[in-house]
Amino acid sequence: MLLTLASGALFFPGLFALCTWALRRSRPGWSRTDCVMISTRLVSSVHAVLATGSGIVIIRSCDDVITGRHWLAREYVWFLIPYMIYDSYAMYLCDWCRTRDQNRGPSLTLRSFLSRNRLMITHHAVILFVLVPVAQSLRGDLGDFFVGCIFMAELSTPFVSLGRVLIQLKQQHTLLYKVNGILTLATFFCCRILLFPFMYWSYGRQQGLSLFQVPFSIPFYCNIANAFLVAPQLYWFCLLCRKAVRLFDTPQAKKDG
Repeated sequence: MLLTLASGALFFPGLFALCTWALRRSRPGWSRTDCVMISTRLVSSVHAVLATGSGIVIIRSCDDVITGRHWLAREYVWFLIPYMIYDSYAMYLCDWCRTRDQNRGPSLTLRSFLSRNRLMITHHAVILFVLVPVAQSLRGDLGDFFVGCIFMAELSTPFVSLGRVLIQLKQQHTLLYKVNGILTLATFFCCRILLFPFMYWSYGRQQGLSLFQVPFSIPFYCNIANAFLVAPQLYWFCLLCRKAVRLFDTPQAKKDG
């Protein structure tokens, strides 16, 4: 545990520093803000690949969705804790880089950051103070399969990060940006929304229940927990859909005008 925590505490900040240094050396025309913000996206994508890979290994290794075991289901959670702490700081650093020309004081910058990123900060806090204790102790030796499923939710992150990098580089007009937008919607919908019906279906298949019988056959708090987990995903997916509509409506609007 301690070795994994220490590895994560060194790996993610170290990777961020390395990416920032490499971008400033290889792209002298980019501003410091560009290098910092793009580096945070690269680190997020690396974490997403590691989490998704861990999820795939866990899911494939668990023949029983309740009692199946794999060591990564616990070990990667310890690796996740330093990433969540790093990512919270990285979000603040990006916000500071965007607004530093406004000459605002540190307290005002922090309040503005907390106000604009309220949902994401809450998301990180829930993971650290609720989901981590549940995954590491409260669930006992059960449910590694479902932990692996939750890890799979990170599959959409590299596409979200690439989209933000392309916006940062003012490449919204490119075909790559539009294709990446479609992939972002597809992966987000499959791995962050359909993921929950998939977990219910997997449990039902093993227990001989239909998908619609499962919510009435599991503890009520499981349904409540899943509802709280999927609610922000639905909100973010709606935001992505609105951005996609604006993106694909723009050429037509210009043509009609």
